[in-house]
Amino acid sequence: MSDRWIADRMHRIDASGIRKVFDLAANMTAPINLSIGQPHFDTPNEIKESLFEAVRAGRNAYSQTQGIAPLRERLQQQVDEQLGHDDRQVFVSSGTSGGLMLALSTLVNPDDEVIVFDPYFVMYGHLTAMSGGKVVLIDTYPDFSIDLDRVRDAITDRTKVILFNSPANPTGAVATEEEMRGLAELAAEKDVALISDEIYRSFCYDGPFVSPAKWNDQTIVIDGFSKSHSLTGWRIGFVHGPAHVMQQMIKLQQFTFVCAPHPVQWAGLSALDYDISSRVGEYREKRDFMVRELSDDFEVAGAGGAFYLFIKAPWGTGTEFVKAAIENNLLIIPGNVFSSQDTHFRLSYAAENDTLERGVEILNRLARNTQ
Repeated sequence: MSDRWIADRMHRIDASGIRKVFDLAANMTAPINLSIGQPHFDTPNEIKESLFEAVRAGRNAYSQTQGIAPLRERLQQQVDEQLGHDDRQVFVSSGTSGGLMLALSTLVNPDDEVIVFDPYFVMYGHLTAMSGGKVVLIDTYPDFSIDLDRVRDAITDRTKVILFNSPANPTGAVATEEEMRGLAELAAEKDVALISDEIYRSFCYDGPFVSPAKWNDQTIVIDGFSKSHSLTGWRIGFVHGPAHVMQQMIKLQQFTFVCAPHPVQWAGLSALDYDISSRVGEYREKRDFMVRELSDDFEVAGAGGAFYLFIKAPWGTGTEFVKAAIENNLLIIPGNVFSSQDTHFRLSYAAENDTLERGVEILNRLARNTQ
């Protein structure tokens, strides 16, 4: 076997950040785990039953590439009511990650530039590399807000996409309406595609969610059921945007994912009728607890949504602080997995309350034990 076999694009993808965390954690037994980026509750029984019924009914073959008609129609109705755009089409994707891959592969030519906000979801850089594009980072430290002047200055004749996420992973930051409107209008002015990753839209704790698509009808929205309904392993998402772009993404899905898992789409249809407000309220309480308990010893910014805190290490680098946490049986993620900087760490509060209490105790003790 020869390295000559490996395509050049694979060398643009570096898994070392995550691998380093796993290496550090390899000897942990029953860790206090605040690293997991998924809900801590199981899939609701009503949605499970819908999946079982679909399987038993023989809905196990391929569906249409764009998704089953009942789910698409419900999603289309929902999107039309929320946004009111004339030329907006919905299709069902194989997870939000699949939707992101399709969007970037459809839009980005080799050496095109994709603007990404730092800190960022780790997959953004890798998917951009797979499409042949180049990431241009916009620093949002220390409060993770968007400086529209910086975005304007970063746009060149090679800029093809602005990739935006609110509520954000890893920071939990929720962009203000002013930031979202400004970004939407700037993308329209410069004729740059705006991709809005809205997978955490249900988890906004201090006000209603607003999409930048409200002000820019060409915005491509990535959404799904994974985080809101704890369907992370079921691989079902959806995408909506201008019809001419959606048609190209559907064409690419036909020759890659083929379709989202057929029986899971029927479960997704039932998920649209499931009330998650109690879970959102529970996570709001967890957010409040974590911010209250950590604010004396840590600088906590963002925290308006999703279920993450991205916290500045009180001493050393983010990696050094995470190493100390792991030595105390607490598993968190160093910020340089999600950023060009190594100053912070990410924790997830999607965990049982006793786990959060034990994690807070260790974090505060470590903060006061300056190195």
